[in-house]
Amino acid sequence: MIALIIGILVSLVVTIVGTPLLIRLVHKLHYGQYIRQDGPQSHQVKRGTPTLGGVVINLAIVCGWLASAIYRHIVSGEAFSLSAMLVLFAMLSMGVLGFIDDFAKGRKKQNERLSVAGKFIGQFIFATLYAVLALIIPTRSGFPSAQAGMSFIEEPFFSFEFAGRIVATVLFVIWVNFLMTAWTNAVNLTDGLDGLATGSSMIAFAGYGVIAFWESYHLKGAGHEGFAYAVSDPLDLTIIALCAAVACFGFLWYNSNPATIFMGDTGSLALGGLFAAMSIATHTEFLAIIVGGLYVIEALSDVIQVGYFKLTHKRVFKMAPIHHHFELLGWTEGKVVVRFWMVELIFVLVGLVVFYGDWVARSGLV
Repeated sequence: MIALIIGILVSLVVTIVGTPLLIRLVHKLHYGQYIRQDGPQSHQVKRGTPTLGGVVINLAIVCGWLASAIYRHIVSGEAFSLSAMLVLFAMLSMGVLGFIDDFAKGRKKQNERLSVAGKFIGQFIFATLYAVLALIIPTRSGFPSAQAGMSFIEEPFFSFEFAGRIVATVLFVIWVNFLMTAWTNAVNLTDGLDGLATGSSMIAFAGYGVIAFWESYHLKGAGHEGFAYAVSDPLDLTIIALCAAVACFGFLWYNSNPATIFMGDTGSLALGGLFAAMSIATHTEFLAIIVGGLYVIEALSDVIQVGYFKLTHKRVFKMAPIHHHFELLGWTEGKVVVRFWMVELIFVLVGLVVFYGDWVARSGLV
């Protein structure tokens, strides 16, 4: 528990202290946000707002977990978790792609990005490396960092092992690439209003913190009653998830409307990568659809808008992603953000109820 508190406090301090320092640095470098011309015209006033805030979020999460790991190593000699490092690698690697994207936009002084091909290649390389390492890396607990299959909660309902290890690895690499691409894009689309992605990510990762903590308390071989989970180092996953939630909480102080800094793709892609990795590491890839329900809605609204327009040349929404639709209906930006946070909170609570209900059912308590 002390290690968890240390991680949370360090993450909060790094975010609270580091964000204003980053704001000053970005101002000096003139790396402000460049708003797309086809978006809501009310957003044009945000042009020039400092971006790259994701740098502080990533740093806060890493420092929080590292401080916790060092404390545990000094007190009990506990080895550093390679599984935790792998999850952080997923976050940081996606964050690097986002940083390159943000840097390109800032340097060109317009809303031009890293090319689609460049981003796809980068995501493919990093996601593939993560997937392979997750299957082969030795873990402290003896349980693998990932399962070669698709899971709702814990046990795969579809295993990739049906055609041998090599085929299973290939299919798992494809699956991880899909998850990384889907969640990074979903979080990136959500990051369209002041504080929207930050606040919803805070709620989502707090939910995953609860899930990972429950798995750590009911870890297979730990001797607790009820269903046990074969998850690698869930306590480290708990610390990372809660450090992410706290980092978003601290960043929200500066990112709430009117934002004095944006997280940029550096933050949204990193948080999306972390969310995907958390779902894989906790064996809850399909439960994540509920836990990250707001992200799913945002991404689907964009897909529906584009697909329907290509078929009929008509629009389903006034503008996509869907948060812009409600803005154009007359909702204030603050109202949209708070109500969307409430929606995400409902999704997380439903996800936790489903997760606990699954544990109760598997434990034979009903």
